[in-house]
Amino acid sequence: MPRKPAATVSPTVSPAASPSPPLAPTGTDLVPVAAEKPDNGAEAHAHHNLDRGLRAALARLTGGVSSHAFLESWADWAFHLSHAPGRQMELAERAQANALKLMTLAMRGKSDAPPPFAPKPYDHRFHHPGWQSPPFLLWQQGFLAVQDWWDQATDHLRGLRPEDANRARFMARQMLDTVSPSNFPALNPEIIEATLASGGRNLTEGAAHVVQDMVKTLTQTHDPAPEGFGVGQDLACTPGTVVFRNALFELIQYAPQTETVQAEPILIVPAWIMKYYILDLSPHNSMVRYLVGQGFTVFVISWCNPTAEQANLSLEDYRTTGVMAALDAVCQIVPDRKVHAVGYCLGGTMLAIAAATMARDGDDRLASVTLMAAQVDFAEAGELLLFVDESQVTFLEDMMWDQGYLDRPQMARTFSTIRSEDLIWSRAVQRYFLGQDDLPTDMGVWVADTTRMPARMHGEYLRGLFLENRLTAGRFAVEGRVIALKGISAPMFVVATETDHIAPWKSVYKTQLFTDCDLTFVLTSGGHNSGIVNEPGNPRSRFRLSHRPHGAFYVGPDDWFATAAPQAGSWWPAWRDWLQGQSSGPGPVPVTGAPDRGLAPLCAAPGTYVFQT
Repeated sequence: MPRKPAATVSPTVSPAASPSPPLAPTGTDLVPVAAEKPDNGAEAHAHHNLDRGLRAALARLTGGVSSHAFLESWADWAFHLSHAPGRQMELAERAQANALKLMTLAMRGKSDAPPPFAPKPYDHRFHHPGWQSPPFLLWQQGFLAVQDWWDQATDHLRGLRPEDANRARFMARQMLDTVSPSNFPALNPEIIEATLASGGRNLTEGAAHVVQDMVKTLTQTHDPAPEGFGVGQDLACTPGTVVFRNALFELIQYAPQTETVQAEPILIVPAWIMKYYILDLSPHNSMVRYLVGQGFTVFVISWCNPTAEQANLSLEDYRTTGVMAALDAVCQIVPDRKVHAVGYCLGGTMLAIAAATMARDGDDRLASVTLMAAQVDFAEAGELLLFVDESQVTFLEDMMWDQGYLDRPQMARTFSTIRSEDLIWSRAVQRYFLGQDDLPTDMGVWVADTTRMPARMHGEYLRGLFLENRLTAGRFAVEGRVIALKGISAPMFVVATETDHIAPWKSVYKTQLFTDCDLTFVLTSGGHNSGIVNEPGNPRSRFRLSHRPHGAFYVGPDDWFATAAPQAGSWWPAWRDWLQGQSSGPGPVPVTGAPDRGLAPLCAAPGTYVFQT
């Protein structure tokens, strides 16, 4: 079988020593991602660093959010609204209509008729039955009426930049959320009910939670994993062995659970924004355990948790010393076989880059490519685009330049504010006013197991991919030459999730627009994590599946959704059948590692990098 020979892999390779070429060659259109203006002497350099240091300090205070970017959006929105008398009249009429609805509601008293305003589908602050009775109903409806008016006021306006309209709406929503009646004990029927029932104990326990969370925030400490959720015992507990390690990752080979296995192994590339064991949670919902139980040889990359000393790690390091080094190791352990490559989230984006580079260079070692909740085009990247422009990226770059990395809590705050109604305010009410502890779950423990992002790599990712969208614009180069996703000939299996606010499904769907290979697309229920960790037997699971043959015409997402019939159950069995269809059939179980090639077993799974804090 023709393939590019795998070089001997050393378990002591250091990514810091690997070459880090720019993402694109210097030229009119193809410019290095991280290029900066050269300093003109020591004095200019000192002034430059003074500016960066000040921005870094401000970024820490604002959680990495540039106030300039949002003030500019407010100004753009206000200027265009001031020159739109028609929209002003429309807003005045909207305010009058909403006020009339509230007056009608107040006069009619309790009624079986539905109230005029409804919370958004993801807003759970008003689910308690007490909100349906006066006077709480009127307070709730008054808040939703104001929210409705601001949604209209910040709608797109002719001449107004769409990103500024979206930011103005986002900021209005954030300000409104601070004054929601659900946040005030005297206005929230659920808090009043709990206080009367417990004699105020809920408020006492809530105050203790406030102190506890403040101490953790100030000291940057984490609670130990709850009983029954230990990593290596209860989570990430599928039997396996670390067979390769360098300074960037450990490679885990999982023990077989069947007498024969498919000849082609699976290599999973998770995102380095998270610990790998999101794909090996509890035994009942572990994707790794499921694949091994279905007769596959599975390898998983467990990324290191980078420190300030690894600030110079680049995207190219993650490709060469990460994905390609892991692929070389797998090909030595299972020689003369192609590999099913699987990428999740940011790991899927990197896998797509690696696969396109391999296709350009004539490396045909991939039997298939699976991308799960992974974007290759960032033009429709959802609400995360609210935090990505030149000012925002510069702010983050300077903060990372100062500390060497982007810490996970700084990223988590961004993700939380996108769904602040549920992820911030609802949780705050439950924890601080209702006195409820966070119920431990395997997903919750994983979310709290934070990681960091190297400064250089994350800056290149934000600029080259998110901000400038180079990969699908034909401007992303590897080793000085442009790559194209259309060069990938291996069959692809692309998974998107319905309620994903990190990688919106229509953005993931566009993978079909930039590839020509045989491609199967799945849209599954759930969010960015819950839709992927979607084990068989979940009664709420459903998915839509379609197949696009090589060279077929592109169908838009809305037209596709209208014709793709939903199916009950998990998408995992459909993926298993697809993987088997891309394989050459069962064969003998491979040995663990390859000691004669420098890949002797190092330690038991989950390895050591997963415990780095």
